[in-house]
Amino acid sequence: NLLDCDVFSKSDPMCVVYMKTPETTKWIEICRTECINNSLNPNFVTKVHVLYRFEVQQLIKFEVYDVDSNLHDLKSQDFLGSCETTLGHIVSSVTLTLPLKGAKTNNKGQVIVKAEELPACHDEVTLHFNGKDLVRSDWISKFFSWFAKAYPFLELYKVGEDGQYQLVFRTEVVNWTNNPTWKPITLPVRSLCGTDFDRDIKVVCYHYKYNGNHSLIGEFHVTMNQLKIGPGPENDHKCVKPKSSKIYGSIRLNHFELKKTFTFLDYIMNGTQINCTFAIDFTASNGDPKDYNSLHYLSNRPNQYEQALVAVGDIIQDYDSDKVFPALGFGARIPPHGEVSHEFFLNLQASDPYCAGIEGKYIKY
Repeated sequence: NLLDCDVFSKSDPMCVVYMKTPETTKWIEICRTECINNSLNPNFVTKVHVLYRFEVQQLIKFEVYDVDSNLHDLKSQDFLGSCETTLGHIVSSVTLTLPLKGAKTNNKGQVIVKAEELPACHDEVTLHFNGKDLVRSDWISKFFSWFAKAYPFLELYKVGEDGQYQLVFRTEVVNWTNNPTWKPITLPVRSLCGTDFDRDIKVVCYHYKYNGNHSLIGEFHVTMNQLKIGPGPENDHKCVKPKSSKIYGSIRLNHFELKKTFTFLDYIMNGTQINCTFAIDFTASNGDPKDYNSLHYLSNRPNQYEQALVAVGDIIQDYDSDKVFPALGFGARIPPHGEVSHEFFLNLQASDPYCAGIEGKYIKY
């Protein structure tokens, strides 16, 4: 029930999510949803992934806008209202309804937020569907069935912990066809069924309408275990409407692929090494090292280059087995003749650029 700011159509809403913690002290944008055209009751596909910290109060703000331009600046959009809460409140409520406030005109509308913990599963699934003999059910198709074709698209839903269906993915619209082939869908398995391959997945097919009142063609239910069987009779699904036995076409699975995606830790714990080469700018633009304003200022306190060397090096060295690092410089006069060089080894050796550890690199600098 969002505010309608458009004259000849409905609002085109988008939700912007902000977070604030004691460390940040100010609102930081963490996510923008997609824009849904002509809808006062949008169901956003975009999910907001946040790290839940029990010991910290994590404030969250939702701002809803009617998108009127392609500009990134939110001042170019119509503000429909905002609401604030905490991540703890959302998590403890599972489903939370918040009234929108702050619009210039009458406050109207709500934001409904659902929370779910993501299981530690990093697999990805690729699904490729096509439709056959889909039938749009509106007045045009009744009178011109021989002529009228559909603008079909799919929506995939999973069952949440509260037993309610949650939108996971929305395909593109395929124009003017009753036999569409949609682009392959690649999703994290955990977003579609968690780690339960027997969890119900609902696939809904709609006929797209510009005014946002999309008409239902039909739907079917499936599980990941059934999809794993791959293309064939088991995955040729009849499109039917709820409480009806009439068939409005079929949706077929053309391709199924389950792929393990490796995390950064997977690579590190299985032997991946990180090698780092340091290069330092000695050109005159840095200023005289004797000048307090120079990035190379020499004193009892580390200058900015020294701080950067230590900040990066202390992290990287834990992932390098031999802990020797190539270190180069450019834009300096090199002893003994003071000739300008735009590429030299920091240790001034002719053929060996390596320094022993971060401390060795620091000393050579």
